[in-house]
Amino acid sequence: MLVLFTGVSGASAHAALTGTDPQDGSVLKSEPRRVTLTFSESIGLLDDSFRVLTPENRRVHTGAPSHADDRSDTASVTLPRGLGTGTFTVAWRVVSADSHPVSGAFTFSIGKPSATTAPLPSAAASNPASTGLYDIARYAAYSGLALLIGAATFVLGCGHRGSVRRLLLTGWWTLLGSTLALLLLRGPYERGTGLGDALDPSILSDTLTSRPGIVLVARLALLAAAVLVPLRAPLRDRAPGPAVLVPGGVLALGLAVTWAAAEHASAGIQVPVAMVSSVLHLLAMAVWLGGLAALLSALHRPAEPVAPAVVTRFSRLALVSVAVLAATGVYQSWRGLGSWDALTSTSYGRLLLVKVAAVALLLAGAAFSRRWTARLATPRAAVTVPAGRVPVTVPAGGPGETREGTDGPGEERGPEPEGTEDRHDGRTEDGHDGGHDGGAGGTIDAGQRQGLRRSVLAEVTVGILVLMITTMLTGTQPGRAAEETAAATAAADNPASSTTTVPFDVGTPGGHGKVQVELSPGRVGENSVQAVIFGPDGGLATVPELRITFTLESQQVGPIDAEITDKGGYWTSDTLTLPLPGTWTMKTTVRTTDVDQVTVERKVRVS
Repeated sequence: MLVLFTGVSGASAHAALTGTDPQDGSVLKSEPRRVTLTFSESIGLLDDSFRVLTPENRRVHTGAPSHADDRSDTASVTLPRGLGTGTFTVAWRVVSADSHPVSGAFTFSIGKPSATTAPLPSAAASNPASTGLYDIARYAAYSGLALLIGAATFVLGCGHRGSVRRLLLTGWWTLLGSTLALLLLRGPYERGTGLGDALDPSILSDTLTSRPGIVLVARLALLAAAVLVPLRAPLRDRAPGPAVLVPGGVLALGLAVTWAAAEHASAGIQVPVAMVSSVLHLLAMAVWLGGLAALLSALHRPAEPVAPAVVTRFSRLALVSVAVLAATGVYQSWRGLGSWDALTSTSYGRLLLVKVAAVALLLAGAAFSRRWTARLATPRAAVTVPAGRVPVTVPAGGPGETREGTDGPGEERGPEPEGTEDRHDGRTEDGHDGGHDGGAGGTIDAGQRQGLRRSVLAEVTVGILVLMITTMLTGTQPGRAAEETAAATAAADNPASSTTTVPFDVGTPGGHGKVQVELSPGRVGENSVQAVIFGPDGGLATVPELRITFTLESQQVGPIDAEITDKGGYWTSDTLTLPLPGTWTMKTTVRTTDVDQVTVERKVRVS
């Protein structure tokens, strides 16, 4: 059930390549006019999305990248005339709808395959420095958001009267700096280039007009507006008013939306529901983990006592946050995984299991902290003792209760000065805290402070680990998309062979039977053909000649002779090359005597 708490990222995101034209490994009779890629979701194009290399590793001057037929899930580029013959390499790089770059490469041949000196780029080609710094900035942004929202909630929602100004400023500056860094590093991160491109005016201009760039600029605007919110500690006799809560809530919601609009929730299935779920999940995370950091900071300030009521309110707020994390996490985990097998068969699933373990530790620490909170929630009577009196414990009054004592046993109490009546809420008449420990309205003594501080410190430490894993998850291809990509790759690399039975009859006694033809792998490129002939009695038969040709009439390609040879009982060929996908006409010619032969046509599908 801990998987319920693990869903910051989760969508069928990271666009998967589903097809190329020309197909990978295909051999074309004539040079193509363009290269087109098809993906599983919408993608964004870069100026350098395509690099086409000749067999001699020279770059081909192509047109500008565009979407084929105005379809956002395609990428296309025109090719010049006079490419020549041989094997060409196409390296591509696009940006998926969830803002992560996706890249790869494939080859095709014109005329016939040839040796090539062009290296086949890695599908994960990127610059380590740019990618590493970008990931660090993303983690810092999560941390800054948690500190900013968590500290503000600790003041406004829990009634803490101490100062959290330093924590608020740390969160604000961290989020501001990391957002600026993300804006500068976005270009090199998308293109897989070095840090030198971070200040390139043209690249920065492209970033500012892209969806991730627009979202980052919106985040900067929200941070600027946050400076104008009059965030002050609530007065002792009333809660913060709408002038603080409304703009503060709107800003927090807006900041969370800037994540949802640029991460996994913005792509894949059920986008509207996923966006809402992602925003709620992020806000709950910020309130819980950021509030823990604020509580830990407050416990380290002996000069600013923390009221037990504040700790109790935060405990209740944390419980609500966990409930929200559970509801949104189970949905996002389902959306991201797709199947139980993805938990162990994909990087996303394995990372999710690590986060489950970290969340388990975090909940264990939270349970321990709640034990301290429960002790603080039990009020203990306190009195303000007049000058000259010595408080003593009276057993009959209950454990921990104090009453005014006298200088000797049996003496009567004298009259109490005005304003020193018993106070069981830990405050004097003017509303200030009394100097006694415990109770919902008092302060926390040194022992309680130390115990609570240790448990909260443990929670914060594990919370930092959870944030790090969360950042890694948002940059990992979700299990659902990984399985789809693996299935598409397997289908392309290992297509099923096709077997076709061709009956024949030359019109003479005993001149009929059937030919069983197996085409493997039945895809564009090199194929093998095996044929076996069965006579009228169903047994193996021999014939003087067997010929098989393939024609793609829609493209006016063929006939291509399979050039099969008799191997003594069966006919075979390993040199058949089919250059294009489609429905081909296979013509099988069987000659049984010097003058008797027949040709039979059958349709075969080549992928």
